[in-house]
Amino acid sequence: MRATVLGLAVVTAGLLSISNIAASSATLRVRLNADIRSVNPGVNRNDATDGVVLHVVEGLVGYSENGTVEPLLAERVVVSDDGLTYTFHLRKGVTFHDGLELTSADVVWNWKRYLDPRTGWLCAAEYNGLNGIKVEDVTIGDRYTVSYRLDRPSSTFLAGIARNQCGQTAIIARSSVTADGVFKTPIGTGPFRFAEWKRGEFVRLTRFDGYKSRAGRPDGYVGSKRPLVDEVRYLVIPDNATAKAALVRGDIDILPNLAYSDVHELRQNPRLAVTTSPTMMLNTILLQTRDRLLANVRLRHAFAAAFDTTRLVAAVTEGLGERNNSVVPTRSAYYSAVQARGNTYNPDRARQLLKEAGYARQPITITANKNERETYDTAVIAQAMLQAVGINARLEVIEWVTQLDRYNKGRYQVMSFSYSARYDPALAYSSVIGSKDHLPNRIWDDATAQGLLNRILIVPGGPQRQGLFDDLHRLFLEQVPLIMLYNGVEAAAVRNRVKGYAASVMSKPRLWEVSVAN
Repeated sequence: MRATVLGLAVVTAGLLSISNIAASSATLRVRLNADIRSVNPGVNRNDATDGVVLHVVEGLVGYSENGTVEPLLAERVVVSDDGLTYTFHLRKGVTFHDGLELTSADVVWNWKRYLDPRTGWLCAAEYNGLNGIKVEDVTIGDRYTVSYRLDRPSSTFLAGIARNQCGQTAIIARSSVTADGVFKTPIGTGPFRFAEWKRGEFVRLTRFDGYKSRAGRPDGYVGSKRPLVDEVRYLVIPDNATAKAALVRGDIDILPNLAYSDVHELRQNPRLAVTTSPTMMLNTILLQTRDRLLANVRLRHAFAAAFDTTRLVAAVTEGLGERNNSVVPTRSAYYSAVQARGNTYNPDRARQLLKEAGYARQPITITANKNERETYDTAVIAQAMLQAVGINARLEVIEWVTQLDRYNKGRYQVMSFSYSARYDPALAYSSVIGSKDHLPNRIWDDATAQGLLNRILIVPGGPQRQGLFDDLHRLFLEQVPLIMLYNGVEAAAVRNRVKGYAASVMSKPRLWEVSVAN
């Protein structure tokens, strides 16, 4: 066996609760823009939940900065020649927060728990054969070796189980649940222990002195993850202005997800440091190819030629973002010279294509919402650029819940939309490509594109997989099923007493290897 070896609230009340937490060299105070939903990995989650839980628990593998999957609780992963068996060799000496050592038996117990319908794991259907591959068996080789057998090869198996949306498929201790299997608290192997959650106010984590960090430098969700503070306290502050004021006063130490409009102002404050980084979010303009007008590829090419993407991105991100017309993010290991090819802004060409398409100024509606400021601003600028070349573009602003429902049902002409980060581009394409008859929220319904994606989902990493991604991008530019604009931008501001923290491509705050000083 050896085909592949993987890597060695009320604002006033909120302010009172914040000011009562004194700054110390042992406590790191971080803003949460929304309360968490639970501490049960991959079960009841939102983005804030994922960002907290990943400090407490770990999976067999995790994502590095460039989106590749690397071992985490595993020392190495061996994939069989037929691509059906993944054997994980566990790191020895890793302990749970309850002091017990991690073994292969714990991995098997966790997998059975995840696939038990009573657990409610959000990713179960992707691994039980209902909506993806099927893990047919998980077997113990010895105390530190466990093997997963799949029903068919999958190049995204490891990428899938590493996702934050799946709770990183975290391996938790059996003491995390009651004798009846009811979840109590996350007892993981991460650098911090879960200590306290006061709903709507704060979440508190404490340092796990028994944490066994991997060697090397910090690298995404893998690499060195030493806990350097005694306590992390996440403070729930939904309002951006309130959060900014708390940072300036010194009531919090880290303000992640900083609004673009605040970056330039806070950079002038000598007590603060501000950093930015591209992320792997996808910010797009979706085109409904089954619409009687947009079914015409010439009209879709006219859209692409009408957008001055560089100017649009600069306006939406306050000059912090960079254009990217590929579904493959710029920081991905698969972003090549081919992926860098994009749409060319050419208003005269756009007008010519409109004539060739027989477009007669029929109204075309762009759907957006104001809950997500970036997508709304994108829609406003896109409308102006389309109107400038003669497209009768109209803006429809609706509630986010209504927009999501329309997206899922495919009921729109044009939509300003963003996709959360999927670090393996195959997973990003899987969210876009598919049959609209069976999955109305798919954007690109094309047999050739589906065939290329099917091959990508089987072929392991390397030149062959890169070539398939490049072929898919060429076809994407040819057919224009949607218009990729840019990847997200993470901005963060910290007090000067904080050392080791910066905005990163991972977007979620990573508080290991971060220290504070008086």
